[in-house]
Amino acid sequence: MACCLCLLENSAEADLWLLNSCTVKNPAEDHFRNSIKKAQEGNKKVVLAGCVPQAQPRQDYLKGLSIIGVQQIDRVVEVVEETIKGHSVRLLGQKKDNGKRLGGARLDLPKIRKNPLIEIISINTGCLNACTYCKTKHARGDLASYPIEELVDRAKQSFQEGVCEIWLTSEDTGAYGRDIGTDLPTLLWKLVEAIPEGAMLRLGMTNPPYILEHLEEMAKILNHPRVYAFLHIPVQSASDSVLMDMKREYCVADFKRVVDFLKEKVPGITIATDIICGFPGEMDEDFQETMKLVEQYRFPSLFINQFYPRPGTPAAKMHQVPAAVKKQRTKDLSQLFHSYNPYDHKVLVPKDPLLMGKMVEVNIYEAGKHFMKGQPVSDARVYTASITRPLAKGEVSGLTEEFRHAPQNGSNWKAHPSAEIPVKTLFSSRMALQLLWPQEGLKILSISLALLAVLVTFYYGGM
Repeated sequence: MACCLCLLENSAEADLWLLNSCTVKNPAEDHFRNSIKKAQEGNKKVVLAGCVPQAQPRQDYLKGLSIIGVQQIDRVVEVVEETIKGHSVRLLGQKKDNGKRLGGARLDLPKIRKNPLIEIISINTGCLNACTYCKTKHARGDLASYPIEELVDRAKQSFQEGVCEIWLTSEDTGAYGRDIGTDLPTLLWKLVEAIPEGAMLRLGMTNPPYILEHLEEMAKILNHPRVYAFLHIPVQSASDSVLMDMKREYCVADFKRVVDFLKEKVPGITIATDIICGFPGEMDEDFQETMKLVEQYRFPSLFINQFYPRPGTPAAKMHQVPAAVKKQRTKDLSQLFHSYNPYDHKVLVPKDPLLMGKMVEVNIYEAGKHFMKGQPVSDARVYTASITRPLAKGEVSGLTEEFRHAPQNGSNWKAHPSAEIPVKTLFSSRMALQLLWPQEGLKILSISLALLAVLVTFYYGGM
């Protein structure tokens, strides 16, 4: 018997669930655990992916289940096939080249973009820090950067598939290249050269220590017409003593220097930041310093997180702030954030499918907390940023034109929006498979690629 894999919309009809995970916060891991329980109660076979099983493969609730590591997602099809046969497979090793640790999955793997107009590219995996509250380092390991030429090639391929925005992501974009003898500005200038007129580049998160030495170049890059004037720089706390306990490797003055410099040199820049409320040992005066920082800078984008101790981290063993105090501080900071109303970078215009992926001049007639509303100017030029037709929603990136347009013999697969990806097994005789190879063999290969593409999408989208 030979099997092919088919993605279904209804998880109840599936024989196997592929569950992706995040280990940043307790609630995310709790949801992951509940999903596993739900699958087992429904007698579903299960394959687990993501940071939770990678970091804690010996957890009791993971026993006997197939696991695919964060560097092994290109082998997801064979893991699913073996699991369907009743086998338990665990691929958790690290990939190396001549003894050097490689980054994550290959950049040229097929994937399905959630938004056909946006390509999300991971520029490196792992990080150089050892923050006392972080569990992700256990899963992702030390810094491993992708070569510049591979990143540029992926960007060029994306533009050939109709993408008009590139989003760079990683655990820390600012640390890019330190393991391979280069740096972030060098990469960014190479990417800017590859961006067509009208298309845009958006940078991801960078911790303060690794951006300090590149401030002049970063300001020039963020002022480039094809680069969004946006940067996500987590501060986590405005108390130096708390930052020291977190082992963040910078002080509040370093963060302010970065923000002040960029605000001066990049007009209209949007600075996003993160705050952890109730970190172990945080006193009232520490929290008040954080409140003052937010009041001073009035960050238009602020990610507020109530501290959750992650098992196995140094912070979990520290003296904890009472839950009620953490909750109140989170509430107080949220109220402060909602008390001011800065102009934001988002513009809402009447929905028009013809404007998707295009640039058009608008008149702003209303501004709110997280938006501005605009009306397209009637005689304005509509500029198309894409250099070719974008892929259809659900279409797999990275395939040749010959394969993309080949008959799929009725197979119907597409990206599933949740972390639960139901997979259905279909069976046919080996003889039939051989006789129908031009169509049936293509169907099996295409569905396998679709399954791989979905997980790659979750892998990069989760960073």
